[in-house]
Amino acid sequence: MPFPFEVSFDEVQADPDAYVDAVFGSLQSEFMVMPRGKGFVGFNTFEAGYETLKRATTGFQVVTPETVSAAVFKTPVALLVLRCILGFSPPEWAVHAASYTGVEITQGAARSIDRAVRMNPEAELPGKGTVTETRILALITGACHLLESGVPPVPRGNLHRFDKADTRAGLASLRALADLGVPYSMLLCAN
Repeated sequence: MPFPFEVSFDEVQADPDAYVDAVFGSLQSEFMVMPRGKGFVGFNTFEAGYETLKRATTGFQVVTPETVSAAVFKTPVALLVLRCILGFSPPEWAVHAASYTGVEITQGAARSIDRAVRMNPEAELPGKGTVTETRILALITGACHLLESGVPPVPRGNLHRFDKADTRAGLASLRALADLGVPYSMLLCAN
C-alpha cells in the first residue's frame, strides 16, 4: 500500500485506517543499534578504568569519596565505569548527586563531563578548585552513598533499579563479583 503522501487526499479520505496502518507499520526503532562514534570507549580502555577503580578501593572493600576520586583523577575513564555500575545516565546521576550533596550540577554539566571523558578518556581532569572538580567530587560522593546503601525496600509490585547482581546488597554485591573473578568489566562495557 502506498503512503498517504503518495496519493491524493480523496484516496486517503476514502480509507484512512489503511493509510494509518501503512504509516505505523513502516515505523521502526533503531534503539537496538547504536552508532559507534568518536566518543565510544573501547573495552581495553574501559577495563583499565575498572581495574584502577577496583585497585583503588581494594577490591571494593573501601569505597569512599577519597578512594574513588583517587582512581578517577588517576584514570578518568573510571568515572564512566562508576556511572555504568550505577546504571545511570549522566543527567540521572547529576540529579541524585545534587540532591544528596547540595552541589549544583546541571544536566548539561553532567553530560559535558561525561562527554569530555568519553572523547579523551586519558586526558587529565580539571585541577583543584575548579567548578568541574567540585561537580565530579559531588558525583562520586553521591555514587559512594548509593553503592553503600544497596536496594531499599520498595512497594510490592515495583522493582528498584539497583535490584541487580552488582548492586542488590550494596558494596557486598560489588565485592562478591570482584572476589569471584567475574569478568565484570566485560558485562559493563558494550564492545
